[in-house]
Amino acid sequence: MAATLKIVVGSHIWLEDKDLVWIDGEVFRTEGQNVHVHTTNGKTVTVSISDIHPKDTEVPSDGIDDMTRLSYLHEPGVLNNLAVRYAKNIIYTYTGNILIAINPFQSLPHLSEPRTMEKYKGANFGELDPHVFAIADVSYRQMMNEGKSNSILVSGESGAGKTETTKMLMRYLAFLGGRSKTGGRTVEQQVLEVS
Repeated sequence: MAATLKIVVGSHIWLEDKDLVWIDGEVFRTEGQNVHVHTTNGKTVTVSISDIHPKDTEVPSDGIDDMTRLSYLHEPGVLNNLAVRYAKNIIYTYTGNILIAINPFQSLPHLSEPRTMEKYKGANFGELDPHVFAIADVSYRQMMNEGKSNSILVSGESGAGKTETTKMLMRYLAFLGGRSKTGGRTVEQQVLEVS
């Protein structure tokens, strides 16, 4: 991919780094299929054009909430966008209608409070910031309004936060389903007992 792009002096690029996985830099000289790059960690390196990826220099400081809008949807661009958002405690990012959640390894109570649930209730998908409640809301509305069966897949490695995400999904679906008592237990209690 990178070999077909026009790389010139001043091009901002990503290149592999043994310590940081990817590092960005700026091309200061080209020689055939090789480029000389000043990296942001102060090194000067020479690499093949085939080993670099272009960098989008217009990504906002808090990243992009839907990565399908990235100019370059490649590994360094995606990882950088997620890292920038994570550093600002923005743990949710869309890739189209897929939600990527990164475990913050700390409590972020504002993400699951009733006020947040109320905000996402009935909102159009993509209208608000990425959130697990937006995914649950779309699924619930399709099920109720269109009679469509739905599944929400929560996937990830051990420690990624799958259990917590599932609890949030169940809590939100119970919130949407109402709080009327059935057999002495609220809908929310019944749903949460399932998880």
